[in-house]
Amino acid sequence: MTYLVTGAAGFIGFHTCRRLLSRGEAVIGVDVVNDYYDPALKEQRIAILQAMPGFTFHRVDIADRDAMAEVAKRHSDVTRIIHLAAQAGVRYSLINPYAYTRSNIEGHLVMLEMARNLPRCEHFAYASSSSVYGSNTKMPLSVDDRVDHPISLYAATKKANEMMSHCYSHLYRIPSTGFRFFTVYGPWGRPDMSAFLFTKAILAGEPIRVFNNGDMRRDFTYIDDIVSGVVAAADSPPVSIDGQPPCRVYNIGNHKSEPLMRFISVIEEALGRKAEVIFEPMQAGDVKETFADIEAIRRDHGFEPTTTIDEGIPRFIEWYRSYYKS
Repeated sequence: MTYLVTGAAGFIGFHTCRRLLSRGEAVIGVDVVNDYYDPALKEQRIAILQAMPGFTFHRVDIADRDAMAEVAKRHSDVTRIIHLAAQAGVRYSLINPYAYTRSNIEGHLVMLEMARNLPRCEHFAYASSSSVYGSNTKMPLSVDDRVDHPISLYAATKKANEMMSHCYSHLYRIPSTGFRFFTVYGPWGRPDMSAFLFTKAILAGEPIRVFNNGDMRRDFTYIDDIVSGVVAAADSPPVSIDGQPPCRVYNIGNHKSEPLMRFISVIEEALGRKAEVIFEPMQAGDVKETFADIEAIRRDHGFEPTTTIDEGIPRFIEWYRSYYKS
C-alpha cells in the first residue's frame, strides 16, 4: 500500500505516519508547516519521519489546487488517503475565521477531488471532530445523534467535511471514513491543548486558566489509541450496503468522561507540583462535557482504547521534560 497522509507534521498526522512506516508502508506526507503554533516542533516531527525508510515529504498547502495536482501526478500509485490536515482549534476560529474556510472547506474539497482522480485510490479517510456535537447534552455522544447545531465555526467546517465526503461517496462511489476525534493528548502533542498548556504553566510557576469554574468533563484520548483506530479503519474501506454510499463516520475516544479537575490533579502528581488555578467563565464556542460512544468503531474495526489518563499523562510529562529540558 501507498498512503498519502496530509497534516504529516501535525500531532496526529506525525504519529499516524510513524505507525504506518514502522510496519513497512510507503507514506507520502503533505504539510504546509504554518505558524499556528511553534513550527520548530513540526520541523522536528518531520525530521524524525524523514529518517525512516519509505517516507517522502511535500511542503504544500492542501488548498493550493495546482500544487496538490502536482503531488498527485508524482504519486499516482497512492492507494489510501488519510486526510488529517486542517486548521484546528475552537477558540482560534473566533479570531481568524478565514483560515478555517481555506483549509477546512477549500482544502477538503481539493483532497476529495484528488481521491476522485487518483487511479488506484481505494479509500478516503479524514479527520472530523467531536466538536460537531455542538450543544448536544445527551451522553455519551453517539454517531447516530443529530449534529445540526454547531456552536463554533470550527465545528461547522467539520460538519461540512462530513457532508462533502458523503456527497462524493454518493456521486463517485468513493469509500470514505470520517473520524470524530475526542480530546487527544500525548507525546509530541499540540501546544494549544490543555495537557501542554497546563504543564508549561505549572513548570514555569504561572497560573493556569480553568473555564466554567472547573465544571467541565472531557473524553481525554491518548494518541496511541487514536492512531490504532485511524489505521484500523483506514485499512478497511467501507462498502455499499443496500445501495447506500460507501461512507462511514466514527467516534474515536476513550469512552470515559473525566472531570477536568481530576485531569489537572494527575498532571500535578506527575510533575510533583501544585497548580495555581484561576477560574473563569465558559468561553464562547466551548462545551461543558464530551463523552464518546465508540460502539460503531468497536463493532466494525475492533477498536478498544487501552490507555487511562493515569498512564498517559506521565508519558506525556516524560516526553515534555525531555524535549524542553525542564
